[in-house]
Amino acid sequence: MGENTSFWESLIYAHPTCVNWKQEAEGSIYHLASILFVVGFMGGSGFFGLLYVYSLLGLGFLCSSVWAWLDVCAADIFSWNFILFVICFIQFIYVTYQVRSVSFEKEFQELYSALFQPLGISLRIYRKIVLCCNSEVVTLEKEHCYAMQGKTPIDKLSLLVSGRIRVTVDGEFLHYIFPLQFLDSPEWDSLRPTEEGIFQVTLTAETDCRYVAWRRKKLYLLFAKHRFISRLFSVLIGSDIADKLYALNDRVHIGKGFRYDIRLPNLYHVSVAETSRVQSTEQILSSSSRQKLNNVTNSYGQKKRLFLNYSQE
Repeated sequence: MGENTSFWESLIYAHPTCVNWKQEAEGSIYHLASILFVVGFMGGSGFFGLLYVYSLLGLGFLCSSVWAWLDVCAADIFSWNFILFVICFIQFIYVTYQVRSVSFEKEFQELYSALFQPLGISLRIYRKIVLCCNSEVVTLEKEHCYAMQGKTPIDKLSLLVSGRIRVTVDGEFLHYIFPLQFLDSPEWDSLRPTEEGIFQVTLTAETDCRYVAWRRKKLYLLFAKHRFISRLFSVLIGSDIADKLYALNDRVHIGKGFRYDIRLPNLYHVSVAETSRVQSTEQILSSSSRQKLNNVTNSYGQKKRLFLNYSQE
């Protein structure tokens, strides 16, 4: 204990205390370096935040090196500041190379700005998602079918980029799918990774459409490697299903009867011819279905808030 005390005493009191302080201030280069350090440490996250931090810190260390060389005339102060300047310069070049290497086509860039960037997804993570779909955007011509009821297997997950898709079952119209919505989110959510299934609805292009498609097995492999991406798609798919539920619920109350969507069995079918039972059934189903919709959307709303908090951390 005594040896430790003597060590700290020698460390603190071995050096002479400052008696005569300098009256004049340091030169403008020193103060410029301090300002650059203060502003530089206010940088954000992400690629562009790193570019901001490294550029200002590098300029600050460069100014400190000039100050040490011209005013202080201390080789050690100059050496350390110049080494730190070189490290910041190398990091700036490296991050710049990463930003330039992460480039996308126009449609993928617009998709990132509209859907993924608001959730705080970095370009590095988004690049993994794009590579999983082979960086391809598929074209679906007008009146061509993306899926046919009872025939098309569920082997991928697709996101509509442009156009409009019409969803029908047994020739009956259910709802539309608009840009930035998944084409087959209910089918995806209804199957486990090891299960197989076929579409119970028909999806037809009302206009020329463009969509991004991820193969089922390949996407599950990506989820296994990156749990963050798995949580991201869980939030996006859940929100998309909730939007489709609301679209169907609105149609139930606008139309003359209730239509049954096999993908979403919580909505029941009542024949239009059964007019005597519609009014009594409508009151029951309107309250129950709306309650289920609220539960679904609240659940996915909580997941989305948790995901946003997680991504910001």
